[in-house]
Amino acid sequence: MPVLTRLVPSPVFVEIRSGALDALGGILADQRLSTSGRIAVAISNGSGAVLRERLEPALPGADWYNVDDGSLDSAVRLADAMRGGHYDAIVGLGGGKIIDAAKYAAARVGLPLVAVATNLAHDGICSPVSTLDNDAGRGSYGVPGPIGIVVDLDVIRQAPPRFVAAGIGDVISNISACADWELSQVETGEPVDGLAVAMARSAGENLLRHPGNLQDQDLLTALAEALVLSGIAMNIAGSTRPSSGACHEISHALDVLYPKRSAQHGEQVGLGAAFASFLRGERELTGLIVERLARHGLPVTAAQIGFTEAEFTEAVHYAPNTRPGRFTILEHLDLSPSAIRDAYADYVQAVNS
Repeated sequence: MPVLTRLVPSPVFVEIRSGALDALGGILADQRLSTSGRIAVAISNGSGAVLRERLEPALPGADWYNVDDGSLDSAVRLADAMRGGHYDAIVGLGGGKIIDAAKYAAARVGLPLVAVATNLAHDGICSPVSTLDNDAGRGSYGVPGPIGIVVDLDVIRQAPPRFVAAGIGDVISNISACADWELSQVETGEPVDGLAVAMARSAGENLLRHPGNLQDQDLLTALAEALVLSGIAMNIAGSTRPSSGACHEISHALDVLYPKRSAQHGEQVGLGAAFASFLRGERELTGLIVERLARHGLPVTAAQIGFTEAEFTEAVHYAPNTRPGRFTILEHLDLSPSAIRDAYADYVQAVNS
């Protein structure tokens, strides 16, 4: 019999430990990614400047590029600025916006990207997607996943706790996203990739049940590893399906309808996951998600992120429009605004009971 296998697209190296940032030059050389030291480093105008002062002496062959924001225009400008630089690789150093811009720019110029995360707010550090602001609001662009991931736990501890908590919300939402994917398989016949589901759901379950707090090294390590697994799961699936269901549709709707008021991505998808689980009738899971989100200071009701019941109802009703063709519990139930309002009122009552 022939032996059947498949190649799993994944980073060549993943470094998650204290002190990893100071060893960046050595890591790149050891991995044969940049023995010459000719790299382009994309940073933010804020915290990136501080990190540049710290890293520049150890990266003498690097050119540094400031990225204004997480917009498509900024990503295109970054790519144009790097053309002709004869670099071995691009390093995206910062939070999700910088890494997403760097991923897109790396794809345009055909260079490998190393993602060096300074916070763990969402799973973009390893995903094959760049989420960038554009003239129509916000778009998701398919790109190659990073060839390497570096997470310095000492740096992560200095990030605002809200950003770390948001990452937990993003990972936990995998559980709801996978349930939506499996629902679609039953109702529409959509194929499900079992390996992608296993990785994404395991990452979510680990954070759902982890007893640590935001300062525990073990929790930070588990979160960083979970974000990497989520990204690999999306690479395996060839889409965001294992990490994006009704939870993300609701978050995208909040971004579209209330762009000046939306909260952290991980905060919104965590709330979306809790409500979507409630809509699927998974009361025990809903309780577990709500308890874990609240434990880390994440919102469990719309009011906690500044939205009224009517506004949240509008967002949930609009949510399927954000991902045409994607089937989740929202498309399955096809609730009217009044039915959504009643369901949300029941959810809030259950949360507060």
